[in-house]
Amino acid sequence: MKLVAALIALPLALSAADKLQIYFIDVEGGASTLVVTAAGETVLMDAGYAGLGGRDPGRIAHVLKTEVKARKIDYFLTSHFHGDHVGGVVELAKLVPIQQFVDHGDSVEAAGRGKDVWEAYLATAGFKRKSVKPGERLPLKGAELTIVASHSQTLGKPMFPAGPNPHCADAKMHPEDAGENGKSLGYLLKVGDFEFANLGDLSWNFQHAMACPTNLIGEVDLFQVTHHGVRDDVAPQQARALNPTVAVMNNGPKKGGGAEAYEHVMGIPGLKDLWQLHRALGNDAAHNTAEERTANTTGIEGCEAHWIRATLHDDGSYTVTNSRNNHSKTYKSKP
Repeated sequence: MKLVAALIALPLALSAADKLQIYFIDVEGGASTLVVTAAGETVLMDAGYAGLGGRDPGRIAHVLKTEVKARKIDYFLTSHFHGDHVGGVVELAKLVPIQQFVDHGDSVEAAGRGKDVWEAYLATAGFKRKSVKPGERLPLKGAELTIVASHSQTLGKPMFPAGPNPHCADAKMHPEDAGENGKSLGYLLKVGDFEFANLGDLSWNFQHAMACPTNLIGEVDLFQVTHHGVRDDVAPQQARALNPTVAVMNNGPKKGGGAEAYEHVMGIPGLKDLWQLHRALGNDAAHNTAEERTANTTGIEGCEAHWIRATLHDDGSYTVTNSRNNHSKTYKSKP
């Protein structure tokens, strides 16, 4: 099944044949995913870390200004209030104007370790902030971006007629997560037949709720691996039900890319390729994707912050490119 999604606004250097671009920006195991629509709209989910000499906001601004020629961010989506996802937004807002901030609701960690991150976000977003619920859509042109998870809530019904998910039969549950990961914002983007799912750091039991007993989203073409592939945090019952053709893992050299999570991703029946933002330095070769599909192969020191990009074409095909070596591969969208 497929949804309808659209994103992002900017004067960009896309050819007439290109409908959409998605950049997976290297923020060293944090998260920052940029969607640019054919209409020139920009949607950025997450902004990496604060500090570090402005490293992550600088990398994001470079992609926006240099690669896609964007002068603003139309929508900044905060998946959840952890420093590796929203810490960089304070500095980023100084580098690139942000028109609207979208989040899952108030932080559930504001009274504890997340206090500083939460207060910095509130001060930056101000009156431009909006909280959303599952089923809401961004008002994009020529595409649909539908919120599918927010504040530990999921869609009330499947987005298409569906029977029981067979991958739920042997599914196991994890201890309940009452923190920010479990509150993560997630969305499904659709343009024509092409669909992309980004669920932030949504934790195991909430991934389960989206997949069992019925898969609420359906199958997709492109999937951002949930929670950077940390430990084993990719629930097979959901990943297999989504059945993406291509997965992109936004891991760092020592964060994410867990061996068990890698195996869960590689166990997806219809998966053709996994692309990684970093080689997981603690893993053996059997638990890393091919070198040609790995954007960064070093540790953090000396990392050149290569990105991975997916480009959708008029014929419904999409090309994934590694900026480190210009290796590209083209795939067909599912009908």
